[in-house]
Amino acid sequence: MGKVQELYAYQKGFKLSMMIFRRTRKFPVEEKYSLTDQIRRSSRSVVVNLAEAYRRRRTQRYFEAKLNDCETELCETQVWLEFAFACEYVTQKEFDEYFKLAEEVGSLLRYMAQNPKKFL
Repeated sequence: MGKVQELYAYQKGFKLSMMIFRRTRKFPVEEKYSLTDQIRRSSRSVVVNLAEAYRRRRTQRYFEAKLNDCETELCETQVWLEFAFACEYVTQKEFDEYFKLAEEVGSLLRYMAQNPKKFL
């Protein structure tokens, strides 16, 4: 097994996080310490938790627990995206693009969780 950066889940999760970062730079200033910080934090946590899981994958139980954390943070990111859309901070097109990418990340994380031995 190579580096965590070679995993599709990592690559797509990182891409989503960066897309969100770039877009949130245009969110209203009053959202800085709420929605903006929260969606950035949760989207980054998906990738960070995946890196932690992969680093300590020699322990299947830890690996699976961290993948669960990834999915939890991804779910939080999707809810924040819904708020961003409802507040009209992102367009329907942007929302659809981000949400679709998040779903792809989720599918990859579930695959990893269902097949941990392939990554140990």
